[in-house]
Amino acid sequence: MSAVNTRNLDRDSLFLMGELIVDGHAGPTRVKIRNLSAGGMMAEGDFDIERGARVSVTLRNIGKVSGSVAWVQDNRIGVAFEREIDPKLARDAVGTGDTHAPRYTRPVIGRSISDDWTGPLRKL
Repeated sequence: MSAVNTRNLDRDSLFLMGELIVDGHAGPTRVKIRNLSAGGMMAEGDFDIERGARVSVTLRNIGKVSGSVAWVQDNRIGVAFEREIDPKLARDAVGTGDTHAPRYTRPVIGRSISDDWTGPLRKL
């Protein structure tokens, strides 16, 4: 880790769920993402992990991001990403701005179904 202080970088404090995969471990682990920046994140979860471990995390509206564990403290870890991301995308509702997202994940626009609705219903 470099001696450059990155603590002053913009970070979004939030509460998101993510899937963390640790190289060499079986299966993903659900984590709570407590803060997120373009270069990394702080996550909380039930895992046994060491500093320097290679990981990947799946973030809402962003996808899979690879990185390495920068620090470990109790049940929290800091992850430094290999590439920068746009952390504001993770705050957007699922599917907003992404025309390639499945239709069922996009927000409903237009008329809502109420008790007096007489139109046909589609079977899913």
